[in-house]
Amino acid sequence: MSDSGTIIACPNCGKKNRLRPAATGTPRCGNCHSPLPWVVDADRASFDAEITAEVPVVVDFWAPWCAPCRMVTPVLEKLAREAAGRLKVVKLNVDEATDVAARYGAQSIPLLVLVKDKAEVDRLVGAVPEPQMRGWLDPHLSATV
Repeated sequence: MSDSGTIIACPNCGKKNRLRPAATGTPRCGNCHSPLPWVVDADRASFDAEITAEVPVVVDFWAPWCAPCRMVTPVLEKLAREAAGRLKVVKLNVDEATDVAARYGAQSIPLLVLVKDKAEVDRLVGAVPEPQMRGWLDPHLSATV
């Protein structure tokens, strides 16, 4: 990840928005002010800054060679769009950040770790169907945007 941030297109108006790590608030479109789905890539240098947020953070431990990881990605991105303003998704390539993966005990991927206030509160191992992922995630999300 570069210092320039992550570019996210607004699902409402299509405007591209640049997001940088932010400990407070949630991202909104600079054009129409709609909540943005907050999905970012992290590396070992940016990881701790990226998991610091006022909303729950799902860390997706993945690798490009992992077929089940590629199955989880679109489901996780869909849930992030639906929970815009209430959830942040941080994707971490375990091959490029082995130290961070070891710190979280990521021995099998895909691994989703739910973080609140920089502390792990739950985890889900393996490629699970959307209803199961939604059932795991929904109790941790605030109902307000």
